[in-house]
Amino acid sequence: MNDFQKSFEEVKDLIKFGDYALAIKRLLDFTLDTQNIEFYKKTDQFLDWIDENQNSTTLPEKILTLVNDLYAFLSDKPLKTKEKILEANGLIKKYSSSFSLGPINLELFEGDIVGLVGENGNGKTTLLRLLCGELYNSSGSIKYNFDYEDHYDLRTKLVYIPQRTDTWHGSMYENLVFTAAYYGYTPEENNLIVNLTIARLGLRKFRNHKWKDLSSGYKMRFELARMLLRKPRVLLIDEPLANLDILAQQTILEDFKAIAKSPFRPIGIILSSQQLYEVEKTSDQVIFLKNGIQKNLHNTTINDSEKENDLIIEFDSEWSQGSLNKVLSQKKLISLQFNGGTYIATFDNTKTMNDFMGDIIENNIPVNYMRNISNSTRRFFVS
Repeated sequence: MNDFQKSFEEVKDLIKFGDYALAIKRLLDFTLDTQNIEFYKKTDQFLDWIDENQNSTTLPEKILTLVNDLYAFLSDKPLKTKEKILEANGLIKKYSSSFSLGPINLELFEGDIVGLVGENGNGKTTLLRLLCGELYNSSGSIKYNFDYEDHYDLRTKLVYIPQRTDTWHGSMYENLVFTAAYYGYTPEENNLIVNLTIARLGLRKFRNHKWKDLSSGYKMRFELARMLLRKPRVLLIDEPLANLDILAQQTILEDFKAIAKSPFRPIGIILSSQQLYEVEKTSDQVIFLKNGIQKNLHNTTINDSEKENDLIIEFDSEWSQGSLNKVLSQKKLISLQFNGGTYIATFDNTKTMNDFMGDIIENNIPVNYMRNISNSTRRFFVS
């Protein structure tokens, strides 16, 4: 069973267990995958029906019927092969100040998400602006592995969404209809594709709102909808999780993942964020920037005493550093640091997480939180 078939089986499970909101999101993804106006019409009519019949007992049956029709249609479409679409080699940006970014080396494939993490002022936004062509690099190269006619066409396919977007006028719906018309959708397609895109991003009930009436999170979703109408090959997004609560962060990251990994319309996404753990769960690769220098988890060690396969645990305890060190030093402890309100304990590679939990229980150490960060870029935040 391939990923395409698995995705349909997952939707059936969502319907079975009553998670209709997520099932409808997947249905919208499948509809957009068809690139077929008849299915656009069917799903748009279904959305209108939902508005009037949200509590109908026939909702799961209607979702399943439409999902099965979409599966039958899409089964005959060839799946997209995964291709490299962007590559940076030895990329450096020097400023007249003491700050310099790079050298940066990265590859982005269709369907992949690359997360850029690091503290403020370490080069995340500079890198995104270099990749989209807003800044010129001092040295190194950027290669775009897709066809484009000129710089304008490149910027159409290579979309950058900054953290602070411009003010717009009129309603959200009017703006998106204009965008769809500008980027070549036919009059018959225009309203349908806008309706589906708005619904997919959870904006349906806000479609007649103006800029001033939307929260920052929904303004970002609008900007994402506007950019998706351009049919991009690459999305570069700066701090999309800023000003969102934890539930909204997880929701938008799942949306990014579904958008990127379409089996028929995959795109590559590079996003920056300070929300480390949330980004790591969604990304295929995470790049950490510190003072403009790139660190990738699987090809960089932090220092000579810390090997990549050591056990590294972040935890919070009421005990002092001295008390903890006294107990854990007898348990294969390499180092114990107090970092940002939590402890970071590094053990040699013969230690396991289960061993550490056994030590906690055996010595009655009060622990409010613990996480294995051996395979997390959280390691790079240790001071």
